[in-house]
Amino acid sequence: MLLDRSNSGVMMRYVSSKDNLRILMNLLRESSKNIQLEAFHVFKLFAANQSKPPEIVSILIANRSKLLRFFADFKTEKEDEQFEADKAQVVKEITVLQQTDRQ
Repeated sequence: MLLDRSNSGVMMRYVSSKDNLRILMNLLRESSKNIQLEAFHVFKLFAANQSKPPEIVSILIANRSKLLRFFADFKTEKEDEQFEADKAQVVKEITVLQQTDRQ
C-alpha cells in the first residue's frame, strides 16, 4: 500500500518519522519470522529513502552495528532472490550512512 504511487506523499511522511522507524526496528526483533519479514519490507523504505531526515540518519547510524549484525543472519524460510537483493541494498545503505551527508 505504501508503494502505490497515489500514496507517495503518505509514504514519505511515514518514512520521515523517527517514531515509525523505532516501531519497525522493534518489530524486526519479534520472535515471529513472519512479523520480522513484513517489518523488513517496510524498514527497507526507511533505508532506501534518499531524502532521509537527519533524525532518521542519526537513529540508523546509532544502531548501525546492531542492524548489520541482525541482517547478516536474517534469512527467509526458502530461497528468495528478491529478498536477498533487497537485504543487500539495505545493508549497503546503512553501511555508507554518514552523519554529515543529510544535515
